[in-house]
Parts: sequence; structure tokens; C-alpha cells
Amino acid sequence: MQSTATIPGAAAWTARRRTVAILAGLFGLALAANAVWMLADPGGWYGAVPRVGDTGPYNPHFVRDVAVTYLGLALALGLAAWRPGARPAVLWFAALLLGLHALLHLWDVAAARLPLDHLWIDLPGVFLPPLLAAWLARRSQSEALKGDL
Repeated sequence: MQSTATIPGAAAWTARRRTVAILAGLFGLALAANAVWMLADPGGWYGAVPRVGDTGPYNPHFVRDVAVTYLGLALALGLAAWRPGARPAVLWFAALLLGLHALLHLWDVAAARLPLDHLWIDLPGVFLPPLLAAWLARRSQSEALKGDL
């Protein structure tokens, strides 16, 4: 068996795998931090997120419902960070879940339930996360196809 040190491109491949793992872990930590905030202080979270009130009146139970979903997703991303074999499936699931959330926001704007400027407000917290998850999933899937997981 040839060591990875002598396989052309092996160092770059290992660096890419490490980058995907680190980014998945950081992504999970960010979702976990948001989830913990939502669980610990739903009113504070509701008041701090720009224009979240446009989506409906404050409901602490609903904020916590959403929080446990994000916490579960954060734990799954942690698994993806530590278990390369689980990485593609977990990251594609994250992209799907976050993408469906983004589509809901698009639908609400299209149906005039949210104002058009919500597209910009939601860009960092709603529309970019599924793109990041899909990018990470694609990178991890190409690693899995190379057979080194």
C-alpha cells in the first residue's frame, strides 16, 4: 500500500477534507449557539433578530420549537465534522432542511406575506446557510466518491 505522502495530490486532498470537516463543525457550532439562545431567552432572541416580528406575533413556544430543530441540525453537523463516512448524507440533509426554510421565506415574499426587502434581511441567516451546506455536501460527496472515507 502506498503512503499518502507519495500519492500525487494527496496532501491537497487531505487539506480539503480537513477544511470541510472544520467548516461543518463551525457551522454546527453557529447553529447550536443560535439554538441555545432561542431556548434560553426566546424573547431576547425575538427582539434582537431584525424584523422577525414581520413573520408573526411573538410565541415563546414556537421559538423554542424552531430552536430544537436547529439544535438537532447542529448535532448532526457535529457528527459530520467527526465522522467522514456520515458527512455527505448529513450535509445534504442540512442543505435540504435549510433550503426548504429558505423556500418558505421566498414563498412568503412572493405571496406578499413578507415585504420584498426581507430577501436582503434574510440573506445572511436564511439564504446563505443552505448554499453553504450544499457546497460542503458537494465537496464531501466528491471525497466519498474517491473512496477515502
